[in-house]
Amino acid sequence: MKESIKKRIEAVRRGEVPEKYSTEHAMLFPDEWGTPVALNTVLSENKDHNEELRFDKEDVLSVSGEQGIVNQIDFLGRSYAGESVAPYHVVETGDVVYTKSPLKENPYGIIKQNRGAPGIVSTLYAVYHCRTQITGQYLENYFCIDTYLNNYLKPLVKRGAKNDKKVNNEELLLGRIPLPSLQEQERINEIITQFDRMIELKQSKIDELNKLKQVFLLEMFPQKGQTIPKRRFPGFSTPWEQRKLGDITELKSASRVHKEEWTTSGVPFYRSSDVMSAINGTQNEKAFISEELYKKLSDVSGKLEAGDVLVTGGGSVGNPYIVPNNEPLYTKDADLLWIKNQGKFYPYFLYEFFFSPTFRNYLTSISHVGTIAHYTITQLSDTPICLPNFEEQKKVGEYFQSLDNLITLHQRELAEIGKYKKALMQLLLTGLVRVNA
Repeated sequence: MKESIKKRIEAVRRGEVPEKYSTEHAMLFPDEWGTPVALNTVLSENKDHNEELRFDKEDVLSVSGEQGIVNQIDFLGRSYAGESVAPYHVVETGDVVYTKSPLKENPYGIIKQNRGAPGIVSTLYAVYHCRTQITGQYLENYFCIDTYLNNYLKPLVKRGAKNDKKVNNEELLLGRIPLPSLQEQERINEIITQFDRMIELKQSKIDELNKLKQVFLLEMFPQKGQTIPKRRFPGFSTPWEQRKLGDITELKSASRVHKEEWTTSGVPFYRSSDVMSAINGTQNEKAFISEELYKKLSDVSGKLEAGDVLVTGGGSVGNPYIVPNNEPLYTKDADLLWIKNQGKFYPYFLYEFFFSPTFRNYLTSISHVGTIAHYTITQLSDTPICLPNFEEQKKVGEYFQSLDNLITLHQRELAEIGKYKKALMQLLLTGLVRVNA
């Protein structure tokens, strides 16, 4: 990185405005870009309606925070258009669309460019053409940064008596943003697009590995009524033994921990949400109980040990977690079912069994009718499972463990690319890094 760029970044970190830069309403930009421009000078409202029925219900578009403007049927599986699509707004390729629908990080709505085929959107959306001074892709890139988008929309969006959003399509263009030359906009777009392609390729690799795992889960565990899987490692030919989980080892439920017993430190305890967080690779806020409460409850329920498996019994049911070591850890309540290992199974084999189509089909067959399914300790005990000898369990478990580790590695790399892209976008869109030369 050039020394001049480092100095600018260091000045911003100190809360200073770098030399030859200016700020306006928390926006930083080079003096060379000139005064920030109102969007009504570079955008014009597209007031075309679908009155001649150029488009039908199959051409309705949705606006997504993650995927941008996409065909509604491709995105949601069906069209949600009204009886007539004649009043709908026409959206040409390159047009910019504003939707008032709030997202968690964007409470005032989002702004996206249509990079795909032309289509139509509900009259609840606002549609704009880009004039020659701006590219829609640059505008979308600028508003991809949550703080830029929220800071722009907040002064313009008013809330009505029913907490609905009141904003005139023309008034939405009264805000201002810094704008580099068209040449610099296009160069910034090119750089960001390169990262988008890297992210797309990495995500495709993850999807490919997940599909491969699903195939092996189907073929490496026997189907219902069978004792030999379709795919096996060399050297194994003995039929697997059909058992019930309750006949193999001890199953337990932990004593309930009430929320008022939570502490900010001490012994961590596990909830269903923690299991799902571990599976999804996300961060969940940890919960703790005191050492005294841990000892009291453990004297009743026993202690979790390395190789024990926890299974969610409420919410998203039937999802596993392997206890990694013998450090103090406690489960919360009946929402987590506890399978003691006792040397009766290879932990990762049992872990993967809970993802197999064999188990998932069984779970569907016993599901309770209602909005939230439950998987009880009795049902866990009655769950049928085909078990090979320990050596074959180990082979199967280690194979899936290595595959899961590879998927996790690619997911981490994807997250790192995303972080780097976001950091670079902030440097490019504030002009701290210049690309016009």
